[in-house]
Amino acid sequence: MNTLFTICKREFSAYFATPVAYVFIFIFLVMSGVFTFYLGNFYQRGQADLLPFFNFHPWLYLFFMPAVAMGLWSQERQLGTIELLMTLPVTLWQAVLGKFLAAWLFAGLALLLTLPLWITVNYLGTPDNGVILASYLGSWLMAGAFIAVGSCMSAFSRNQIVAFILTVVVCFVLMLSGFPLVLDFFRGWASEGLLDLIASLSFLTHFEALARGVVDIRDLLYFVLVIAVWLLATTQVLTVKKSV
Repeated sequence: MNTLFTICKREFSAYFATPVAYVFIFIFLVMSGVFTFYLGNFYQRGQADLLPFFNFHPWLYLFFMPAVAMGLWSQERQLGTIELLMTLPVTLWQAVLGKFLAAWLFAGLALLLTLPLWITVNYLGTPDNGVILASYLGSWLMAGAFIAVGSCMSAFSRNQIVAFILTVVVCFVLMLSGFPLVLDFFRGWASEGLLDLIASLSFLTHFEALARGVVDIRDLLYFVLVIAVWLLATTQVLTVKKSV
């Protein structure tokens, strides 16, 4: 546990070793504000909620989270420090989990800095804070799923740009499976069970349920399982790369 904490702390601190982290958080906050107040018509809607804010999170994360995750392993391989990491008294699983947790906490920090929006909504009206809290939880879990996919893609390629593109493509496919347009395409000939299966694979389906304030254990387990599966895939990719 101490080793895991050390890796997580080291990786989290590394984000702030350069101005890139601050620029990332600044752009994320600006884009969140633009999507909420301008594209989301926050004031025109006349409702005290953060629905316009959370509706755009999947699309924000589609590009922001791959950017956070693309250097998790690609950078180690580029710099040649991955061999040094493997010689330390740390298991591969601890290294994978420690790096992931650092990136997930960094994403959580960026999300936490949007709390003034929550305060603003409470100042302007009387929102359902339970729904907002559930939406924040769903958003953070979804961010973790994006980052877990990015971790695997970063382990797969030593080029950070390639890792970024691969993560965007995989996450886009996972999001698209729950998109109404895709489901409508299958609805003409697929059974209801198959439609449910396709929709159940989507980030959107499970996040939207949480964003409505419906905290279903199945949605929580979905994100936890997605994170676990992709982190296990990361360890397998690294094991194969190490043996080659």
